[in-house]
Amino acid sequence: MAKFKDATERRKARVRRALRSTANGRPRLSVFRSSKHIYAQIIDDAKGVTVASASSLEKDLKSALKTGADQAAATAVGKLVAERAVQAGVSTVVFDRGAYLYHGRVKALADGAREGGLSF
Repeated sequence: MAKFKDATERRKARVRRALRSTANGRPRLSVFRSSKHIYAQIIDDAKGVTVASASSLEKDLKSALKTGADQAAATAVGKLVAERAVQAGVSTVVFDRGAYLYHGRVKALADGAREGGLSF
């Protein structure tokens, strides 16, 4: 288990290091997925604050979705976080996939965020 955690942390650090060099002051859209839910945050690293967040645990999404662990839930979370970010005045972000592959639920969240008005 320790080897897996170490590899995951190294992969996440590698992605974040690459993002930091290309961000040019843009906030990052960070994704976390568990086996049952998916979460997204827009983080302004320069100020150290979370601008907007959304997850499949929120009441309005939880009642509308069959489960929080499928692509439909990820798309809905992406649209919701994009809507909240646009209300907060953020239109361009850099996508932080963390240690996850850009595939499945992570890709669905990114597509939903683009549909919601974010550009990256």
